Amino acid sequence: KPEDLYPLFAKGLVDQEMNQTDAWIEIPEEVRDMYKIWRPTPLVRAYGLEKALDTPAHIYFKNESVSPVGSHKLNSAIPQAYFCKKEGVTNVTTETGAGQWGASMAMAAKHFGLELAVYMVKVSYEQKPFRREVMRTYGASVTPSPSETTAIGRKILQEHPGTTGSLGCAISEAVEVATSTPGYRYVLGSVLNQVLLHQRVIGLETKAALDKYNIVPDIIIGCAGGGSNLGGLISPFMGEKLRGEKDYRFIAVEPASCPSFTRGKFAYDFCDTGMVCPLAKMYTLGSNFIPSPNHAGGLRYHGMSSILSQLYHDGYM
Repeated sequence: KPEDLYPLFAKGLVDQEMNQTDAWIEIPEEVRDMYKIWRPTPLVRAYGLEKALDTPAHIYFKNESVSPVGSHKLNSAIPQAYFCKKEGVTNVTTETGAGQWGASMAMAAKHFGLELAVYMVKVSYEQKPFRREVMRTYGASVTPSPSETTAIGRKILQEHPGTTGSLGCAISEAVEVATSTPGYRYVLGSVLNQVLLHQRVIGLETKAALDKYNIVPDIIIGCAGGGSNLGGLISPFMGEKLRGEKDYRFIAVEPASCPSFTRGKFAYDFCDTGMVCPLAKMYTLGSNFIPSPNHAGGLRYHGMSSILSQLYHDGYM
């Protein structure tokens, strides 16, 4: 129930997470004002790629790298920070893999006057020092995870000495700090319904641009780690497909080192390694899954958005 999640997330975000009645939710004015810094992002025709592939296909990509932190993650960081601030929250905790979400949250927290503590997957913390320092430049504290600073971190280190960490571990640590400290809340960069809702701005802009030039795509492709980028991109098109208005082919592209869709099970599982978060029904490799320590830092989550998992399970994607 919503009240079960209030100790963890800001109430406004929980209400978005659990909302099953509204097709549209208004974007607050303060969030829109921040979006204006870099949105709308360009929809670009990839002439060079078409030529290199020698393909008759017309290829377009939605360039989210023009945001101040270089990724789509800011689309959700800003509303999450806004709702926390609005409710009188002073401190937020979060996890990050490669650091795109951590950097986005650090910028958003700074703008809204929140203190941010980031638990960064240890292997990425070591591989990506520049991303780490971007977060610190915005005033966030950054701790390699699993760490000795939390009970769950110490437990994971005891059971897996020398582990390179995972997003599941980092989530557990961030959640422990948020739920055990008054005035704190936790924010998450992917997977959740509220995050897909915020990322929908990608798909809405893409559709508006394509409609303007009377372009109807045949195939819509997105990379899938936890599902925020893919879910945001496909949502307006998937809506048309579900309503029987148009037919599109949707393709999720996932990392071979963390293949939750293709090699996971569709089951109820914990969203974190420490098993403190609620269960979610999703494609999962198991909450104790530790991926290989390769460079693809953000694509290391053991599970997948429940919405996307259901769509994949039902054969829509």
